[in-house]
Amino acid sequence: MLGRLVDPRSRPGVRHRAAGLVAVAVAAMSAGMRGFTAIGQWVAAVDPDVLAGLGLAGRADESTFRRLFAALDADLLDRLLGVWAATRAGTVEGRRVIAIDGKTVRGARTRARTAPHLVAALAHGSGLVLGQVATPDKGGEIIAARDLLDVLDCSAGLAGAVVTMDALHAQHATAARLVAAGADYVLTVKGNQPTLFGRLKRLPWKDVHASTRSERTRGRRVTRTIKVVQVPDWIEFTGAAQVAQLRRIVTRGGKKTVEVAYLVTSADVRAAPPQVLAAWVQSHWHIENRLHWVRDVTFGEDASRIRAGVAPRVMATLRSLVIGLLRLAGWTNIAAGLRHHARHDQPAANLVLTA
Repeated sequence: MLGRLVDPRSRPGVRHRAAGLVAVAVAAMSAGMRGFTAIGQWVAAVDPDVLAGLGLAGRADESTFRRLFAALDADLLDRLLGVWAATRAGTVEGRRVIAIDGKTVRGARTRARTAPHLVAALAHGSGLVLGQVATPDKGGEIIAARDLLDVLDCSAGLAGAVVTMDALHAQHATAARLVAAGADYVLTVKGNQPTLFGRLKRLPWKDVHASTRSERTRGRRVTRTIKVVQVPDWIEFTGAAQVAQLRRIVTRGGKKTVEVAYLVTSADVRAAPPQVLAAWVQSHWHIENRLHWVRDVTFGEDASRIRAGVAPRVMATLRSLVIGLLRLAGWTNIAAGLRHHARHDQPAANLVLTA
């Protein structure tokens, strides 16, 4: 698969194939190497047979990785990895459920340019990234998310899938695009759309049956209550079938906080009864907790000073790939997985070779 990457370097003097360099970088990052210097040090220390198995003929220093990653076709890399992930992502109760959200790579900000903002699609359940696109800043996330939907539809098809998106993406054009692709949407409505939020709030929710679920986790009690009704006539989202009120009460140390949001979905009550709809919304935040948070805290993404060309995006893509590979290998604690592979060269390579 990586062999389909286009090598941007001029042919004279090129000693290592782009595919081999990317594969080796992924193996090094699965052993906890965060930047180009660390990757170069890992390559210098690892058994040459391990490098050869990954497609690297001989040693390569950190500058080789730095030059290649700054000039790679990042769109192509994301598409290739997305196609691969789609074959392994699996389903949730028979349906593909996909969360879409954006994250800014803050450490890549310079005086001359803003930090790139990356919009990713994460498969609920497996935690694999199915696609990613870039936009110069967070202000372009809405359009970038629609571009990502087009990428997903072309690579694996969206027909039959469920796509969950936060309040920023509760847009008529986004809903229409998903329905046209044969997918269902679950869009959150909050205070950023005060008129719609207000009208949904004024529905007679007190007369609607509530479905409630409570759990204790990390020293807190979380109670989620969902009420669902058939979509009112005045809702203008294409294909809308249901609207819901979602109330989340968190109690920690005797202090209680309450958050209320509303949902608009094209999935009807047969496809999405209240508890299924609530589960989709709860799982949506895995993209924050299982991807963005891990890249920041475990891989130090926002502290990274990699800035040249498209290298910040490429490194973010490979971090996401490593997280997915570790999850496929059974690691629920990514930091523990990195520590394990830091002690063993061949298992780190095997993550790539057996993917």
